Amino acid sequence: MDWNFQTAETLVAALRAGEVTSAELTDEAITRIERDDKAINAICVPDFDRARAAARDADRARARGEDRPLLGIPVTVKESYNIAGLPTTWGMPPHRNHMPTEDAVQVSRLKDAGAVVLGKTNVPLGLQDVQSFNDIYGTTNNPWNHGRTSGGSSGGSAAALASGFGALSIGSDIGGSLRTPAHFCGIYAHKPTLGLAASRGMVPPAAPALPVDLDLAVVGPMARTARDLTLLLDVMAGPDPLTLGVAHELTLPPARRDRLCDFRVLVLDEHPLIPTGADVRAGVNRVAGALVGGGARVERHSPLLPDLTEAAVIYTQLLFSGSVARFPVEAYEQLRTQAAALRADDQSLEAARLRGMVCSHRDWIEANDRRESHRHGWRQLFAEFDAVVCPITPTPAFPHDHNPDLMGRQIDIDGVKYPYLDQLVWAGLPTMPGLPATAIPAGRSPEGLPVGVQLIGPMFEDRTPLRLAELLEQKIGGFQRPE
Repeated sequence: MDWNFQTAETLVAALRAGEVTSAELTDEAITRIERDDKAINAICVPDFDRARAAARDADRARARGEDRPLLGIPVTVKESYNIAGLPTTWGMPPHRNHMPTEDAVQVSRLKDAGAVVLGKTNVPLGLQDVQSFNDIYGTTNNPWNHGRTSGGSSGGSAAALASGFGALSIGSDIGGSLRTPAHFCGIYAHKPTLGLAASRGMVPPAAPALPVDLDLAVVGPMARTARDLTLLLDVMAGPDPLTLGVAHELTLPPARRDRLCDFRVLVLDEHPLIPTGADVRAGVNRVAGALVGGGARVERHSPLLPDLTEAAVIYTQLLFSGSVARFPVEAYEQLRTQAAALRADDQSLEAARLRGMVCSHRDWIEANDRRESHRHGWRQLFAEFDAVVCPITPTPAFPHDHNPDLMGRQIDIDGVKYPYLDQLVWAGLPTMPGLPATAIPAGRSPEGLPVGVQLIGPMFEDRTPLRLAELLEQKIGGFQRPE
């Protein structure tokens, strides 16, 4: 049997039944990577010798009667996580030799659960792109079309999963970095509720691995099925023991609904600041049709939905407020001059980015207060609905674009050009208030590219969008192997 594309759940059952060993699974995964990754370039830091040793240890542990959630399962890890003995560079050439001596908390949790780490997956420079390429490790290609991006910043992980390089991966998300690569590569990913999963050790090179409360960013699971997302989230979830002095066990409430016919869902496919391309709109409508066909209550509009334009502006200000903290003084002063020249009535996303980069603490507090109003609006919405279905980005995977000026790039939506970074508005919708969101496959474009959507759920009710993802997978299908 070809084990490389089996689900983690299937592999766990096969290992428990003695149908296969972890050593066999690991060797098969390594063989596939060595054969196929030259064309994809997903695994930027292989760790095959230690993976084989860990697999043998897992088999010995199982022979002794041990049984952990991921015992013997081959996985990958985003390059931005510290792994003792491997470089953590975030794609930044000055840090190509940075070698942490301690595992990130999530890497420790993977290993404690028995997972076998095959290696690290590629990222963009500083994790700051919707693509995954850098001058150290090169470009990660989309397994469906090598001329297209795999997404970013967890693009290496998504491409690895779509290519059969390991059963699971872990990534991170602040601007869609879990969800966009999942959408582009046809896999599943889950952006957890803000603060649900500890992030210590997922830090820029040379920064101390300390427990911090992140403002927007989260770490989360990636997989080829919805049930595998839940399996991995249960390993990842929980506070940092250095912060609370307790084990990371955390009990999340069960899903609100168990059957598709019981779900109440709001479906969105239009944003006031950027159009939705025809391919993505078709994916959203396919999911909406499956919901209606399954008996769910589906609405297309609600007065309870927080204002999407204001939400995008708040998200943009908060996202970019920390992006220039370590800029040289001269560059920062230039940005301040540009921001001061903006018209007071300029409410474009480009203006919001510039204002965010130079905002004062007073400005940030004001934006945060507006965020709290939006959080309350979402609480009221989720009293009437269980989930919101909407796009992740306006288009499927786009051609590689290595223009070093992100502000100068454009995104083509059905033949019309728009500012490249404006495509973040859908990803930012749940990110700004800190809500959980599950990315699921929703079919293919006429060009054969994967199309995904996200299922947004109530705060700390992550199991609700995950359960909906599982039910939709049964209804419309899920991951498909690239041809």
